[in-house]
Amino acid sequence: MAINPRIRGMAALAAFAALFCSCERGAAERRSLAQAEGAALGSSISPSRSETPKTSAYTRQLEAALRDAEIPEDMGDRIKAAGEEAFLTELALAMEGDPFLWRLVDKKHPLPDGYEPDDLVTLDDGASYRVGRADLRLRRPAAEALERMASAARAEGITLVASSAYRSFDYQTQVYARNVRESGQETADRESSRQGHSQHQLGLAVDFGSITDAFAGTAAGRWILVNGPKYGWSLSFPDGYEHLTGYRWESWHYRYTGTVLAAFIDKWFGGIQQYALQFIYAWQNSP
Repeated sequence: MAINPRIRGMAALAAFAALFCSCERGAAERRSLAQAEGAALGSSISPSRSETPKTSAYTRQLEAALRDAEIPEDMGDRIKAAGEEAFLTELALAMEGDPFLWRLVDKKHPLPDGYEPDDLVTLDDGASYRVGRADLRLRRPAAEALERMASAARAEGITLVASSAYRSFDYQTQVYARNVRESGQETADRESSRQGHSQHQLGLAVDFGSITDAFAGTAAGRWILVNGPKYGWSLSFPDGYEHLTGYRWESWHYRYTGTVLAAFIDKWFGGIQQYALQFIYAWQNSP
């Protein structure tokens, strides 16, 4: 269903106000207390000291989130330079709607026990894309976005193939155990998630094509890398970031985040999904 732009704008402003107020509420209380103390102390406080600029609540929360999310210094500096209103407005827009779109799911942050999406749909091999097997499922918003993206790719002569999608907790248990058995623990941990820690359990992730490094060099691999974010698809495990994601490069693994969050990831976090999701998690959990 299309969202009325005016309603969407009002929702964004409301979300921005909530974020802003949460930062300022504590600051206002501290200012009141400081004023009361200043009045009591009177002339014992020198003018130069009383006029020293205070660090805003927003700045303190931002610096804490950047630190806890392990955001690189140059990336953090760009965010700080943007100013409070500009960044918070876009953050509020990115965090509208379904919280599972930005939920951090990795080796340190599992999904809730027993989590299973309630809007899974079976992918249709007769759609603009092809499927690797008949029983693949995704959450409905992701499936609809996959169709839009695949239709655009097909218009350029490229056919996308969805080879893996939703995996239940039990199925991921089997996948991980098989990888350990066949490749050993160390290799399995670089290439496979333990049960409860997989983006596939969200019902928002798709493995495309051959599920091998060769996918990056195919027409489909190159096309998704450039165009995926336009349709809300973000590469989860980019090359050179195993130290951050915990997984080796997977050119075929994309997570549906929605178009607004995908654009937010590209603009503020250099296209690195893990940085953005770690930041949002840290921002939400900042004291």
